[in-house]
Amino acid sequence: MTDQGEVHVVRWPDRDASTEGGPAGLLTAYHLRTQAEKGEAVGDAAELPDRYRAEVLDPRTSFVDDVVLMALSGDTAVGCLVVTAPVGGRCEVKRLWTDPAFRGRGVASTLVDAALAQAAESGAHTVRLSVWKWRAPAIALYERLGFAVVESWDERDQLVCMERAV
Repeated sequence: MTDQGEVHVVRWPDRDASTEGGPAGLLTAYHLRTQAEKGEAVGDAAELPDRYRAEVLDPRTSFVDDVVLMALSGDTAVGCLVVTAPVGGRCEVKRLWTDPAFRGRGVASTLVDAALAQAAESGAHTVRLSVWKWRAPAIALYERLGFAVVESWDERDQLVCMERAV
């Protein structure tokens, strides 16, 4: 049984951490849940849209220029987040996901804090993200962490765009 105590964040892939399978399982859960919330539920990863299926099947290639952060409890991956490489002084946070069994324990906050540190280390001055309007708990989390709603840079309906300085 996994110790559900302290959670720590590592970069993936990380030779020092036992993160077999990497973020694939977490990304699968994220995308399946998102598709269902959009009213486009699919049965498994094989039915995901091509773009998202690629992330699940080969995250190393999909995020080759980005930093993938994983929250671990013991050697079990319980959360993930992707920080894009900076462009024009901005990084983007995407794919924040916490295993439902570990929610309410600060995993998401810890991942976002690590993402902000990563962005600063990479020379970014701003971190941005987009989140679906119906994910009110996520929006509240981001606001508690200093993000503010800004004008959308994405044309998708019901997407909330947020930013904060590093």
